[in-house]
Amino acid sequence: MPRTLIEIDRNSAEPLYRQVRRAIEHGIANGLFDPRHRLPSSRELAVDLAISRNTINLAYQELIAEGLVQSHQRSGMFVNPDMIETLASDARATIPRIDWSSRIRRYPDADVPHIEKNLDWHSYPYPFLAGQIDIRSFPARAWVRCLRDALYQPHAYASLQDSVGADDPMLIDMIRQHLLPSRGIEAGADEVLVTVGSQQGLDLVGRVLLGPEHRVAIENPGYLDARHIFLRTGAQVYGIDVDAHGLRPPETLRGTDLMYLTPSHHHPTNVTLGIDRRQRLLQLAAESGTVIVEDDYDSEFRYHGSPSPALKALDSSGDAVYLGTFSKFLAPGLRLGYLVGPADLVRELRKARRYVLRHPPGHQQRALAMLIDSGEYHRALRHHRTQMKHKWERLCAAVDKYLPWSQEPYPPGGVSLWMTGPENLDCRVLAREAEARGVLIERGDIFFTQPVPPRNHFRIGYGAIPLRSIEEGIALLGQACQASFRSGR
Repeated sequence: MPRTLIEIDRNSAEPLYRQVRRAIEHGIANGLFDPRHRLPSSRELAVDLAISRNTINLAYQELIAEGLVQSHQRSGMFVNPDMIETLASDARATIPRIDWSSRIRRYPDADVPHIEKNLDWHSYPYPFLAGQIDIRSFPARAWVRCLRDALYQPHAYASLQDSVGADDPMLIDMIRQHLLPSRGIEAGADEVLVTVGSQQGLDLVGRVLLGPEHRVAIENPGYLDARHIFLRTGAQVYGIDVDAHGLRPPETLRGTDLMYLTPSHHHPTNVTLGIDRRQRLLQLAAESGTVIVEDDYDSEFRYHGSPSPALKALDSSGDAVYLGTFSKFLAPGLRLGYLVGPADLVRELRKARRYVLRHPPGHQQRALAMLIDSGEYHRALRHHRTQMKHKWERLCAAVDKYLPWSQEPYPPGGVSLWMTGPENLDCRVLAREAEARGVLIERGDIFFTQPVPPRNHFRIGYGAIPLRSIEEGIALLGQACQASFRSGR
C-alpha cells in the first residue's frame, strides 16, 4: 500500500482508526487493491504510519464487519471482490464541481472523423489491419540483447542520462550511415532529429511552421492523422486529388505554405508518385516558397522493381523535410522515428520537442542504434520484406478469387491494398458485416476531405495477419460483401 494513500491528521476530531478505515475503503472503491493480493498487515501499517497497532486492528475490524475485507486464516486480509463494484459505483456517482465540457478547448478538427481501431484486434482470427504487425516478425532476441547491453558501459550514460534536448549521437550516425543512403539522402548530424514516431515529427513541424494565417495542401484521399495535426494549428487545410500515378500537381502552389505527401506509397492507395510529378512539385514549391514534407513511412516494402528515390533526394535546395519511421517494420509500440530537414529548422524543432517530452527514451535510442550497428536490423528487415511479399502475393490472388468485382493491378508494395468496390457498396456496412465474421478491415470514406466522401472504398492490411489465414479470411470477406449488398442499407 502506498504510504501516501493514508494521510493521518493528528489534529482532527475524527478518531485515527476512522481515518485509516476511510482511506482503505477509498482505495478499494478506486481499484487500488488487487483482491488476489494480501492487504498490508496491522504491524506493517502501524510502523509506516507511526501509530498504534491496535488502532489499525480497529480499522480492519470495522472493514471486516461491513464485508469490505475478508480475513483468511494464516494468509492475512484481502479485499472482498464481491464488494468492489458496489463501492466503485458509489465513487463514480460523485458530482464533479467543474463542467469540463464547457472548459475543454474545441479544436478546428472536432468534426473530422478519426481512425478507429479495435484495441483487441489480435483476438480476431482475420485482422486485415494496416499499422499493426505480426509480432512473430519482431527480432525479439536481438532487441532484448541490445536493451541489456545498452545498460552497461560504454553505453549506460547514453541510455540513462537526461540529455535535455539532444539525441543519441550513435543513433543519429546509424540513421545517416545505414538508412538514409538507401533513399539517396545525405544529411549532417545537425539535420536529423529523432522523434517519437513520424507522427510527432508532423506535430513538431506544425507547431513551428503553421498558424491560422497559413495554408496547407494534403493528398485527397490522404493520411487522416496528418489532417488532424495541421487543422489543430489553425491552418487552412485543403486536398489535392490523387490518381493512379499519385498526387496530381496543381497549376501553382502560390499561397500554399506547406504541402504534405506520401510519394513512395501513397496513403492509403499505395500508388507511387512518378518521377516527372516529383520534379514538377519540387519546381512549383521552389517558385512559391512552399515547404514540402515527405512522409516515407513504408518505402522498405517494395516487392517488384527498384524503389524510387526519395523526393528529398531530388531536392537540390535541401529545403524538403523528410519523415521516416521504425513503426512499420520493427513495431508501432516502440514509437521511434526520425526527421531530416534543414539544420535551422531542425534546431527549432528540437526546442519545441524539448518542452513537449524533452527527448525520446535514451535507453531505446541506444538499443536501436546497437541493433542497426550489429546488422540484426537489416537481417530482420530482409526476412520481414520476404514475408510481406508472400503475403502480398497471396492476398492479391485471394482478392481476385473471392471478391465479387474486378480490380485494377495492385501497386507492388506497401502494407495494405486499397479496394474500390461498385457504387452501391457501403464500406461502413461492409466493415460491420466483416467484423461479425471475425474479419477486420478499414473503411475508406474517412480518408477523403470532401464533406460527402465516397463510401465504396476500403483498405485491407496484411502486416498483422498470418500468411496461412489470408485466403480463408478473404473468402469470408467476400461473403460479407454479398451480405452488405443484400442489406440495402
